[in-house]
Amino acid sequence: MSAFGIYVHWPYCAAICPYCDFNVYRARGADNAPLLDAIIADMEAHAARLGRREAVSLFLGGGTPSLLRGHEIAKLIDAASRIYTLAADCEITLEANPEDYALYAEQAAAGVNRFSVGAQAFDDAALKALGRRHDAHAARRAVDAAAATGQRVSLDLIYAREGQSEAEWRAELTRALELPVEHVSLYQLTIEPKTAFARRVDRGQLVPPDDEKAATLYELTQEVCEAAGFPGYEISNHARSESARALHNLLYWRSADWIGVGPGAHGRFTQDGARIATEAQARPSDYIDAVREHGVGWIEDATLSNEENADEVLLMGVRTVEGAELQRIADLRGRPVNSEALAWLSAQGLITYDDDRVRLTARGRLVANSIAAELAV
Repeated sequence: MSAFGIYVHWPYCAAICPYCDFNVYRARGADNAPLLDAIIADMEAHAARLGRREAVSLFLGGGTPSLLRGHEIAKLIDAASRIYTLAADCEITLEANPEDYALYAEQAAAGVNRFSVGAQAFDDAALKALGRRHDAHAARRAVDAAAATGQRVSLDLIYAREGQSEAEWRAELTRALELPVEHVSLYQLTIEPKTAFARRVDRGQLVPPDDEKAATLYELTQEVCEAAGFPGYEISNHARSESARALHNLLYWRSADWIGVGPGAHGRFTQDGARIATEAQARPSDYIDAVREHGVGWIEDATLSNEENADEVLLMGVRTVEGAELQRIADLRGRPVNSEALAWLSAQGLITYDDDRVRLTARGRLVANSIAAELAV
């Protein structure tokens, strides 16, 4: 049976960042209990369907789940351990905003054993441009507060920002990797449709780096991380060691099983030999109402075709250093992966492959989605 994890989406944020296209809503001090109860009831509904599975990870994402107090997080963790079986070494991650650093100790006491600190930058001007409410000093303070709990610490940063030079990014990233963290997630700024940044781009008020500059910054990122002892194990993720890798995200990249609970959460799991995709009601009030009225929070429950499943296995798998499993894809499709495409991409220096797996080269990581599309034919 595939490895299994639980994703909990907490949709509230103190402020909405202009680059964010996640399912988020401004926190207005409302009582959290109705949504917490709905999330727990949704967990129970999934368990009624899938049985009492062992979870290797519980990921509290958002939004800003670090707005939750320790007793609220403990309520979620206790419920998960009652409804499912949490593995002895279950990774319990909290996405944490730097502004909430004073809560980290009680959140760790509640059971969080991995903090993912959303610093996003260590440059005050860049943080202001990104719409963040903290400064560089506060970001460093938050990392120290997370490390002081004795739990694992990961760090999120955004690069390829408007006007960012190679020298500036090298210096900023180098300083970040000197902090007490074991893992970094380094994301190129992406202009998503319908965001405030997209509107600024349309008005000519924001000019992100072009593809060539972004590629240069990506290659610089790999160089700096490798030199600092943070080799990349996925296109945007780097860890000091194999044990420091994000176990929950590996479930996604390995196309394993997870349930998604909370407003707008997505899930993927195998049931009776079929790959099921779920999506929960997006608005918190609709989600709560759905759970109360129907016992479940999801609005979509689709069975993926073998071809769709194979495409996901390929697209997610090639993102990692492990690569995508060729036999698994062939079994799903009922035919081998296109040998001519494999040979051509290999000759171009974009992939390597053997009888078992296909992997991207350093050059190939720059065009991962295009490679996956070629191999999906």
